[in-house]
Amino acid sequence: MILKTLEKNGVKNVLFTDCLKQRDDNIKKLVPMVMEIIERHPRYNREENTDYCLMVIGVPNVGKSSLINSLRRTNLKKGRASRVGGEPGITKAVLTRIQVCERPRMYLLDTPGVLPPKIENVETGMKLALCGTILDHLVGEDIIADYLLYSLNRLRKFSYVEKYDLQEPSDDIQQVLKRIAVKLGKTQRVKAITGVGNITIMIPNYTAAAYDFIRAFRKGELGQVMLD
Repeated sequence: MILKTLEKNGVKNVLFTDCLKQRDDNIKKLVPMVMEIIERHPRYNREENTDYCLMVIGVPNVGKSSLINSLRRTNLKKGRASRVGGEPGITKAVLTRIQVCERPRMYLLDTPGVLPPKIENVETGMKLALCGTILDHLVGEDIIADYLLYSLNRLRKFSYVEKYDLQEPSDDIQQVLKRIAVKLGKTQRVKAITGVGNITIMIPNYTAAAYDFIRAFRKGELGQVMLD
């Protein structure tokens, strides 16, 4: 379905990878695919240059640095050269070129993630936030979690019910987050003012529960979800 949608929009030469794996067969196909694309086009004054330098671009937190590290691990048997993290904004500038292959000799430039200067509408923004391309706290973990719950229910993806031991699907994000917090033991101490003085009580940590819910989606623990 994803491939058909991309082809419909004129996007070709698509390769799905899992850069978190120590070995990914599709990573091995990447350099030959790139070379085939390069050889189909004239190189002009670079014709005699046997080195290749390419730029890796994409939205924030899509895995550009992880891709570079995976290529180095696969082709050169070397460790990571580009810093990675689970949130956008880890790469803040174009770094020096990083070698990822010896034959042919290929270098990649890691770049900061880029987004359009103007996001079309609120729903597009929420999808970007849900996928981790916008820092969670800029939108609000509870808001992102609410949109995630709405999306899962709309697409009839109810794996969250079993994962968090719910009795049935729910559209009440507070109820779902409370259940997640109880199941995972995510609570916080707060002071309550009463007629006989202040007391400390334990309440569910909704922010921590929302973060866990969002992270489960991003790690694929809630199943494959196509945000159309």
